[in-house]
Amino acid sequence: MDLNLIKKLIRLIEGSTLAEIEIEEENFKIKLSKKFDSPHIVSHHAPLAHVSPPTVSSQSDDIETVSLKDKPEAKGKYHEIKSPIVGTFYRSPAPDADPFVKVGDVISTGTVLCIVEAMKLMNEIESDVSGKIVKILVENGQPVEYNQPLFHIEVA
Repeated sequence: MDLNLIKKLIRLIEGSTLAEIEIEEENFKIKLSKKFDSPHIVSHHAPLAHVSPPTVSSQSDDIETVSLKDKPEAKGKYHEIKSPIVGTFYRSPAPDADPFVKVGDVISTGTVLCIVEAMKLMNEIESDVSGKIVKILVENGQPVEYNQPLFHIEVA
């Protein structure tokens, strides 16, 4: 593998939402990963638990929706915790366990807020600020995208 190709791969991962890329050829193997500044992620292997897919209800009051006109106000007023990776959002460490946090909880920096599962790895998402949970923007078991807002926190 030549140096120019490695440089191109580095530029590719820097300019994309990819967190990691691994390439293996006959006698050569390279793994490039990108470091994210916040929020903090702690990855660890966890035993797989059976989680039922989210059910869709016909009642619209079951799901709290955020209208587009609410977003600018919320962005300026609250700190947003965003998903650093693509995966599945879980509010608790196991299906029968209590959620990590609820609306109204007062948290500190480093408090685990949720888990985002990606490729069978359970990634604990920690708060990068202290404050009060004002809004949880994602339902349990729902897929999340990179940089998707997960929580609104009123900074203390």
